[in-house]
Amino acid sequence: MEVTREQEAAAELPIEAVRPVRPGRWLGAAAALLFLVWLAYTVIVNENLHWDVIVAYLTDGRILGGLWVTVQLTVLSMAIGLVLGVLAAVMQLSDNPVLRGTSALYTWFFRGTPLLVQLIFWFNIGLVFPTFAIGVPFGGPKLIEWQANEVITPFTAALLGLAINEGAYMAEIVRAGIRSVDPGQREAAESLGMSHRQVLRRVVLPQAMRVIIPPTGNQFISMLKTTSMVSVIAGAELLTVAQRIYLGNFEVIAMLVVASIWYVVLTTIASVGQHFVEKRFERGHVRLSSRVRRNLRPLQKEPS
Repeated sequence: MEVTREQEAAAELPIEAVRPVRPGRWLGAAAALLFLVWLAYTVIVNENLHWDVIVAYLTDGRILGGLWVTVQLTVLSMAIGLVLGVLAAVMQLSDNPVLRGTSALYTWFFRGTPLLVQLIFWFNIGLVFPTFAIGVPFGGPKLIEWQANEVITPFTAALLGLAINEGAYMAEIVRAGIRSVDPGQREAAESLGMSHRQVLRRVVLPQAMRVIIPPTGNQFISMLKTTSMVSVIAGAELLTVAQRIYLGNFEVIAMLVVASIWYVVLTTIASVGQHFVEKRFERGHVRLSSRVRRNLRPLQKEPS
């Protein structure tokens, strides 16, 4: 019968370990569990929450419509913000001082201005620019012209505010991810004759994604809840619809609970998706670590 190396090590160095008794840990866990049970019981039996109203409105058509608008705003804002962020990060890492300055100005301004102010500004942009036109600049003739109030709907204003603001934050995340890639790999790719764009697309960005994905997932989850700020411009998203309903039936807390339940559901789905995306981009890193650990095993002496 073959004896494994672990059995040989256990025979040479027997260890009789006894798990230590930790009454403080068990008492703390019991207290936390008791508190959670009490909290759940208090919430469930509280008649003032009107659970029948919550259940009735949870799948109401108006609520589901607001939920769909919330999902649309989140996905579109993150997609546009990601494109803007990658563009701004690449400009900021450029050798061109004009591109670097433009990117720095964009990031500085939109990170320094409250999102609520940006949403209200975009919603009322018709007060500054009553019309939008395509034509010759600096007072020249106009080929096509639109009224600002017709173009900037509450949804468009919300999308502009959320996406442009998100782009400024994504620029910093992408820049940090690009900087995390070893400069030697860029030099090696350039020595193979790759252009700057090829190096960025085929070497730098794929490796930077492992650093970019976790904070981007966090931004996506944050965006799900940030869309509730659109209620100040009546963006017809989930919270706005809940507010409109409780202004009619006066069930303020019940409708807020309905909105909160759906926000938690969306956040849970996004968290699960983030987990699997992170695992996918970690695959190469894990395989490399396994290979390194395998190669670091001590060499066995050959029998003389």
